[in-house]
Amino acid sequence: MKINGEEYGGIEVGPIRPPSEAGSLLLRLTRNCPWNQCKFCGLYKGEKFSARPVEHIKKDIDQIRALIDRFQTCDGKWDSNDLREEKTWIYQMVRDWYQNGMQSIFLQDANSLVIRPVDMIEILQYIKQNFSQVGRITVYGRSHTIARISDENLKAFAEAGLNRIHIGLETGSSRVLALVKKGVDKETHILAGQKVKRAGIELSEYYMPGLGGNEYSDESATETADALNKINPDFIRIRTLAIPESVELNADYKNGLFTRTNDVTTVRELLTFVNNLSGITSYLKSDHILNLLEEVEGKFPEDKEKMIVALESFLALPVKEQIIFRIGRRTGVMRKLDDLNNQNRRNHAEQVIARHDINPENVDSVCNDLLKRFI
Repeated sequence: MKINGEEYGGIEVGPIRPPSEAGSLLLRLTRNCPWNQCKFCGLYKGEKFSARPVEHIKKDIDQIRALIDRFQTCDGKWDSNDLREEKTWIYQMVRDWYQNGMQSIFLQDANSLVIRPVDMIEILQYIKQNFSQVGRITVYGRSHTIARISDENLKAFAEAGLNRIHIGLETGSSRVLALVKKGVDKETHILAGQKVKRAGIELSEYYMPGLGGNEYSDESATETADALNKINPDFIRIRTLAIPESVELNADYKNGLFTRTNDVTTVRELLTFVNNLSGITSYLKSDHILNLLEEVEGKFPEDKEKMIVALESFLALPVKEQIIFRIGRRTGVMRKLDDLNNQNRRNHAEQVIARHDINPENVDSVCNDLLKRFI
């Protein structure tokens, strides 16, 4: 059956979700990104944005509900033989969600809040109708979009079940936001964040240290902290910049618009950022492999000093020790500074350094190449 000229093709899942939504069921409301101009992101380049018909999304929910009903009656004996082979990943996703307690759902793709509010409410209500036990429904949203949604509609989203929004703030510097074509300024970021909080919806804001290069590192840190102080989000999530060769920002580096920060200057930027956060009760989360120091996380204001100590401790290390930790972290054998005292992990990092002749002159390019594996 066609709806608005589009044939239903079965359950769809998009390419990305936040790490914090690893246990969530993925439900695709829109395809790709309606903005799709950010210089640092290549995920949706060349792809057309579209909103899926509401009835197609409800069909996805119906199929997922039918699978859940089967799981509840099969006494743990899974059977995917009756599904087409190319769709077995759907079966696995739903099965994993069922086994994990069906606690959360993430609405894809990049900015599904762009759909009509009445459609969003209908979808949320249908989710709750079919999965009453779900405790969290979350979505990505652009500040530019959220700023245009009325407070009444945001509150209606909350009442219908939407209780967390992830926003890619990236930086609070309007200058850097313009340079990287984010399509929003600092004031709009603040407005959108405050609107989400007023609606009673949990808010995760993402900060991307390194985005302004060495030229705007301090400005990015202080302006981002100032914006977040005004928003007081529930979560501040760190996403250290890493870029593939293909994105537009990489060309800007080659043309001299920016010069890339390395791990050391990024840690300095984070130190400036944390020092300037005040008057908030947010949780800062370093929940991504791109970040150098996992221990830089906690709740404000009580854990602020602990985070500062971790950042200062790295900066106080001799260059040789910094390199050992950087290579250990970027090859996945070290997670926290204390791992420098673990002889097995240290030996692994030192062997990599010796094998590839890594030194202060080439360590930045080596780390940049290693980071690309995790984009």
